[in-house]
Amino acid sequence: MSDATLICSNLSFSWPDDTPVFSGLSFTVGSGRTGLVAPNGSGKSTLLKLIAGELRPRSGSVTVNGTLAHLPQSLPLTGDLSVAEVLGVDAVIRALDAVESGDVDEKHFAVIGDDWDIEERTRAQLDRLGLDGLALDRRTGTLSGGQVVSLGLAAQLLKRPDVLLLDEPTNNLDLDARHRLYDTLETWNGTLLLVSHDRALLDRMDRIAELGPEELRLYGGNFTAYEEAVRAEQEVAEKNVRNAEQELKREKREMQQARERAERRASNAARNLKNAGLPRIFAGNMKRGAQEAAGRSGQTHASRVGEAQARLDEAGRAVRDEQRITLDLPDTSVPAGRTVVQCEQLRVRLGGREQFAGTGVDLTVRGPERIALTGPNGAGKSTLLRLVNGDVEPDGGTVRRADGRIAYLSQRLDLLDQDRTVAENFAAFAPHREEAERMNLLARFLFRGDRAHLPVRVLSGGERLRATLACVLCAEPAPQLLLLDEPTNNLDLVSAGQLESALASYRGAFVVVSHDERFLERIGVERWLRLADGELRETGAPEA
Repeated sequence: MSDATLICSNLSFSWPDDTPVFSGLSFTVGSGRTGLVAPNGSGKSTLLKLIAGELRPRSGSVTVNGTLAHLPQSLPLTGDLSVAEVLGVDAVIRALDAVESGDVDEKHFAVIGDDWDIEERTRAQLDRLGLDGLALDRRTGTLSGGQVVSLGLAAQLLKRPDVLLLDEPTNNLDLDARHRLYDTLETWNGTLLLVSHDRALLDRMDRIAELGPEELRLYGGNFTAYEEAVRAEQEVAEKNVRNAEQELKREKREMQQARERAERRASNAARNLKNAGLPRIFAGNMKRGAQEAAGRSGQTHASRVGEAQARLDEAGRAVRDEQRITLDLPDTSVPAGRTVVQCEQLRVRLGGREQFAGTGVDLTVRGPERIALTGPNGAGKSTLLRLVNGDVEPDGGTVRRADGRIAYLSQRLDLLDQDRTVAENFAAFAPHREEAERMNLLARFLFRGDRAHLPVRVLSGGERLRATLACVLCAEPAPQLLLLDEPTNNLDLVSAGQLESALASYRGAFVVVSHDERFLERIGVERWLRLADGELRETGAPEA
């Protein structure tokens, strides 16, 4: 195991407009695999760029012991680059070719250094990541998004780094490529800091680092262990809040009772003094003494109430705002056995090429079935969803749809009017609902107060998903079939959890395209279909 480490000391960073990202961040990450988690916009990618030296901190320092490699979320590649250039091996290969052809100029040997086996190592690395057969002179403009990500990872691994930073490395990867990545990182020996929303990948980490504005908390174990630890912390925090609330109520009650006793004593004393016929000056001194004693008692109780309130505030800060979506959607129910859609021998040509093999594909959805559609990138999964929805007309075969709404959520989440507010979009989908009912439903999707009146174009990815789900699931008529195309792409873990809870309330059928196995398990998928090599077949279980 490598002894490489990365150390951040009192690290602070703000954007040029002085918007703070984090302040006074100090932590050390040693050997092993560390998953970095936090909601979108918390600064995870920014932190990796600071560690890699691509951004400069406002204050503090970063120390990396060992060689470092960084795979960013957005790869700065152009279609003009060759595979060898992206891998950083083109110069060494040219020097090797020159030496093999008899040119013994010293500059070639300087370029080669110890990399005499570079071609073998390059080929082995590409093969391991599923890029076998990829020519080194091929242009990156001809590669798929998943191939580009795998190529970028291969380029970093060929540097043989001690410290490896990976930012969302499973983006655009199909299930096959994801499992190759999992296997590669499983055996990688060094210090890894990885940002990901892929829970299957996070479950392969040795520890989880949770990034906050002023601290980074480390939890031993994988993501499942992290969730359990956070859940236990949450239970303790909620119990502490309940105890603090009870204490505050008790102190307020005792303060009120003390005030009432003081008032009764003062009233009784005044009456007794009057009846006793004491001189006025003596009676006044006794009255002032009683008032001062009551004041001291009141101050003591007020102090206790203040302390109890402070303990309640402190306990409240420890409680996480998890913001779960909870709702009931009876209008989306579909009777068991009812045929929602039936596709037979579907064929379609895209770009002059037949998308499906042979006589085409058949797909039948009955009742409230929950279907996962998997397969490699480019197999035609999105095309099949669009055929079912009617966005694409087949070149052959038939699509029969039952009466009832079909809702299609594309990867782009472009169903809503970007310039209208969330509330205005919702009203367009459910025009016959009373405004009060619409606002109540939006609140259940966590759009409360002013948030419901924001234009869709300013929403984050997670907020846009929630707004789309609200409009689709509560539409008139309610949808009986949902078609979801990679719904967890670019969602943080909180937003993915909100999507899961919304789908748990949905009572209709759905077909979902996703490579996120944990997500598919949590939404109760019952049927597994795989589209590959133009053929759609039932697998009975997830298949890489």
